[in-house]
Amino acid sequence: MQGRALVVEAVSVEAIAKGETPPEPRHALHAPRDVPRRETVRMYSGGLWHEAALMVRDRHRLEKRLRNRPGDIEAELVTAELRVHKRRSSVPPITYPAELPITERRHELLELIGAHQVVVVAGETGSGKSTQIPKICLELGRGVQGLIGHTQPRRLAARSVSERIAEELGSEVGAAVGFTVRFSDQVGENTLIKVMTDGILLAETRRDQMLLAYDTLIIDEAHERSLNIDFLLGYVKQLLPRRPDLKIIITSATIDTE
Repeated sequence: MQGRALVVEAVSVEAIAKGETPPEPRHALHAPRDVPRRETVRMYSGGLWHEAALMVRDRHRLEKRLRNRPGDIEAELVTAELRVHKRRSSVPPITYPAELPITERRHELLELIGAHQVVVVAGETGSGKSTQIPKICLELGRGVQGLIGHTQPRRLAARSVSERIAEELGSEVGAAVGFTVRFSDQVGENTLIKVMTDGILLAETRRDQMLLAYDTLIIDEAHERSLNIDFLLGYVKQLLPRRPDLKIIITSATIDTE
């Protein structure tokens, strides 16, 4: 199976019926016990259990499809798996400016973000939080199965932050890194990091209540405590139990991390 985008674990229906494998609910998507949920799901289709890395949105869509209209969805599964493979192969080389204070704490941040669903980062203005934390998330493998959403309180900040991150990654705006503000959308199909105003993300909750487009959200400048930021913080708090795969990073220059 080496070189194939889809990995198939051949477990027949007959074997399941005979009790030769641990019982698994048919027509369900879930993570195997030994594989993190965000990396791989296992699903029943065409008499076999399939293991595949899927985007968050595709996983929920196929789960709903199997629940409402059970059937063979192997072709859709392969297409979804290829989508993730294409995004993973588009991740650019990641480097960090040595002069930024946050670079010294990169390994600590990698460990904390990898181990916890919610992380609060406090750092002085100019420490590199806004431009380097999205790249740290990218290094962790985030942004492949869903966007890394990065909010800014103002349109000019969203545009300038996206341009700086894109420059450091050797990418053009609209490719690996994009931005969305009012009247301007520079996000492509293979964009990994999406910088936007907090108002844009808040508006997206109306049509995407589970925020399935994202696997990571960075809420920047949280100390400003605008109405948009307060609403967002309250919204993601109630969303976390339903999205255990979603990482939330809250950053600020003055916020109390306790």
